[in-house]
Amino acid sequence: MEKRKEIFNFVNVFNFILTLVLFVLWGSVGIMHGMIGAISWVLIKLVFAPIGVVLFLISLIGLIRSIIKKKNVFQSSISLILSVALSFPILMLVNIIPMAYPINLEDTSPAITIHSPFHEPVLVGWGGDTVETNAPHVIWASERWAYDLVIEPENVGSDKLEDYGVYDKEIYAPVSGVVVAAYDKEDDITPNTEEFISMEGNYVYIKINETQTFLLLNHLKKNSVDVKVGDNIEVGDYIGKVGNSGTTSEPHLHIHHQRQDPTKTVYPIFAEGLPLYFYDENDNSTMPTSREIMKSTSN
Repeated sequence: MEKRKEIFNFVNVFNFILTLVLFVLWGSVGIMHGMIGAISWVLIKLVFAPIGVVLFLISLIGLIRSIIKKKNVFQSSISLILSVALSFPILMLVNIIPMAYPINLEDTSPAITIHSPFHEPVLVGWGGDTVETNAPHVIWASERWAYDLVIEPENVGSDKLEDYGVYDKEIYAPVSGVVVAAYDKEDDITPNTEEFISMEGNYVYIKINETQTFLLLNHLKKNSVDVKVGDNIEVGDYIGKVGNSGTTSEPHLHIHHQRQDPTKTVYPIFAEGLPLYFYDENDNSTMPTSREIMKSTSN
């Protein structure tokens, strides 16, 4: 009898802890947002979802045993349900059920509108507010409104960098601010391989004068960056060239806006992404989506 009581108490405590974890994590994401929400979102997908899968298997075995012995069936059923809830985000992690970081565009500030970083039309590879038009980015809080910019020919499957239209194209400052980080010593990798050296590759990070938030430009060409930390730059100033450094399948310019200083974040995805718009040829603020052509506005 005493052993049964101990098992009963353990299951109840286990269920309480799972409920508390779920409440704190999803509450942080859905209600608090900010840096806490961004970190909680990463923990939900990368840490607690795999743990949830293990707990699901344990809970399933426990429920089967409870049914056979006709003891603690209700408590074991609750454990199984809670472990399913904890492990569900594993489906988001492997993109079986892609889900955007749950935050409303209109309620997130500050938003910024910038000029195109190119002096010629470019194609938006990925961009926008939805999974349909921006699948690789919206699933993370830090890159919620990020863009990948290319120039045709693109997605050609070639292993030669020169076969991609955007490779070696000059990049110009799309906003005025101060350079807080600049690096260009990483090799450009062969397209369509996984010879990744880092996530970011070569980069230039700008602290925006107007908002004191940060604009990140990644995957630049080795030895092409022409600015240094502390430089004050204006719209249209030359920055560097597009390369294929970092975690990338082919040459493109990755660009996104975030609240936290990227030089002080523990890990790149532990940051709060912010809305990013572009000026069109009529000086209107727009959020271009995948496959849209974006014209130059900075020259």
